[in-house]
Amino acid sequence: MSGAEEAGGGGPAAGPAGAVPAGAGVGAGVGVGVGAGPGAAAGPAAAAALGEAAGPGLPDEAGLAGARQLQEAAGDPDAPPKKRLRAAEAAEAAAAAAAAGSGKLEERLYSVLCCTVCLDLPKASVYQCTNGHLMCAGCFIHLLADARLKEEQATCPNCRCEISKSLCCRNLAVEKAVSELPSECGFCLRQFPRSLLERHQKEECQDRVTQCKYKRIGCPWHGPFHELTVHEAACAHPTKTGNELMEILDEMDQSHRKEMQLYNSIFSLLSFEKIGYTVVSLKLVCASICHNCV
Repeated sequence: MSGAEEAGGGGPAAGPAGAVPAGAGVGAGVGVGVGAGPGAAAGPAAAAALGEAAGPGLPDEAGLAGARQLQEAAGDPDAPPKKRLRAAEAAEAAAAAAAAGSGKLEERLYSVLCCTVCLDLPKASVYQCTNGHLMCAGCFIHLLADARLKEEQATCPNCRCEISKSLCCRNLAVEKAVSELPSECGFCLRQFPRSLLERHQKEECQDRVTQCKYKRIGCPWHGPFHELTVHEAACAHPTKTGNELMEILDEMDQSHRKEMQLYNSIFSLLSFEKIGYTVVSLKLVCASICHNCV
């Protein structure tokens, strides 16, 4: 055995053993490139993005080569400014793509767990047909009622299998999953689980819209809850005279009477005895509503 073979640990084993340090050398070169300049943060993100593009279980030679080019361009102070800027933009795009990939999971869950009828996330009970298609409680009851009026058998809108209260069951797992999905508060725009959102909007949110406690005597103010105390301390309605308050209350009574007349006319026109005149009645209702709105 020669001295070279003894130093290398044998001819056949020397090749694979030498291949690992080569890969380690690449990693070392990447590490050096990362610390070389201000655009060094481009390296790991770009390498990860390009490595994912290469596919699992395959050598990322093209990804590593592209990452090395980005690192060299971003870390080389002698590189043209446009090239360094382009490398930094590519790294930012790779990081944004990685962040967007995690956000898409919620969007996919929304599309999977939504009601097959109204295409919205259920707010209460979730029912499923015998084939597993989901329906919110409102749509489920509407389908049953509509089929009963038509004297037909209610069917699932997706697979057309028969549905009824005895054939369908609630899906508690979907209900719990939907309750944990994040939803945005309509006032403060913060994210909360759907199970806690209603309580937050009604009781806890400091930006929720509220009214003055003197609205019963004509105060028209409404605004965010955190301004309520300041407004009520400066509200002028408690200091009004009796005659002024009577005029305000009379105006409120007149507007209330007009609303009640409109509602009574709508209920009368849509009563069961006059259901045959639905087209004419609806036209009259729409005309009266438009007239009152103007």
